[in-house]
Amino acid sequence: MNAIIDTIKKTESEFIDLRRKLHQNPELGFEEVETSNIVAEKLTQWGYEVNRGLAKTGVVGTLKVGTSDRVIGIRADMDALPIVEASGKPWSSKVEGKFHGCGHDGHTTILLSAAKYLAETRQFDGTLHLFFQPAEELLYGGKVMVDDGLFKKFPCDAIFGMHNMPGMKAGHFYFRAGPMMASSDTIHIEIIGKGAHGAMPERGIDATVVACHIGTALQTIVSRNVTPLEAAVVTIGCIQSGDAPNVVNASALMKLSVRALNNDVRQLMLKRITDIATAQAHGFGAEVKITHVNGSPVLVNGEEMTAFARSVAEGFVGSEKVHESPLFMGSEDFAFMLEANPNGSYMLIGAGDEPGFANVHNPAYDFNDDCIVPAASYWAALTEQYLKK
Repeated sequence: MNAIIDTIKKTESEFIDLRRKLHQNPELGFEEVETSNIVAEKLTQWGYEVNRGLAKTGVVGTLKVGTSDRVIGIRADMDALPIVEASGKPWSSKVEGKFHGCGHDGHTTILLSAAKYLAETRQFDGTLHLFFQPAEELLYGGKVMVDDGLFKKFPCDAIFGMHNMPGMKAGHFYFRAGPMMASSDTIHIEIIGKGAHGAMPERGIDATVVACHIGTALQTIVSRNVTPLEAAVVTIGCIQSGDAPNVVNASALMKLSVRALNNDVRQLMLKRITDIATAQAHGFGAEVKITHVNGSPVLVNGEEMTAFARSVAEGFVGSEKVHESPLFMGSEDFAFMLEANPNGSYMLIGAGDEPGFANVHNPAYDFNDDCIVPAASYWAALTEQYLKK
């Protein structure tokens, strides 16, 4: 293990420079053209077979060593967020309104660092697939890769992913078998009423009032339909209706975020949203159009591969730096890959818990470059252990 760290440590400055270059040039989901070009160029240079085009900008690097038929897949995400950066770092984003506010520049760099080491040392027996995925922030880039035939073209015995996490001890690793991160569904409810003058409300069907009643009624889903023993969230993040104070509005639009840690609860919530919104609207003589904009399933880690991944970390950094991960109501579209191939695990590396840290999706956030060496070394150790000679 120390030999891996010592070797990867020698290239630390190279990959910090790369990470900061990616940070300065962020690209949103399905637009990661230059990022994927850099990834493909480096993988080719190091001797990987490179395939491109899955989910538009996705990149897959494959390295086969020895004769074993065992196959491991490791994934990193590449996309940025539509946020204006306020970190104040010298390597801040050069693209107005786009920013690596979740650390995907770091995730890409970590996997490239591990890729270089594994290509140079080749201390394993089997096939390694590296998946560089677009559009995680849209919560369906992983689904598009799977739908485009990811595991048909690149079948894996086990798959793994990792995320940096501010607020957790730097360089520590966190694992959890079973459900770990919530499903996420975006729902739009369009209310169709009848417009009228604000002085003559009886001549209209007020879509704004209907939206208010639907919003209140939707809160009963968590309080009265979901057991208190399960976590669930219905957030109405947006209600849009009209511009003038003296108009009874003919239409309104509600935008919802729905989350659960159990896929059965998820389906119950989606059904109840439709039932409640429809019934409330009909009670006022209005109609509704409900659109499921997108959704990702609960992220469920496999028991066996989580235990394996944890054991590698304990041998790598010591049990005192390995912890049980908490549950998160945040979502992660690696869930689609685990849904397609349940024999896998998603883990966290702590990015630091010093006072005043900025969490992901915060304009002041910046990836902690001190994570590159331990995380890349972990990927190398995991690969060598799973594909042990």
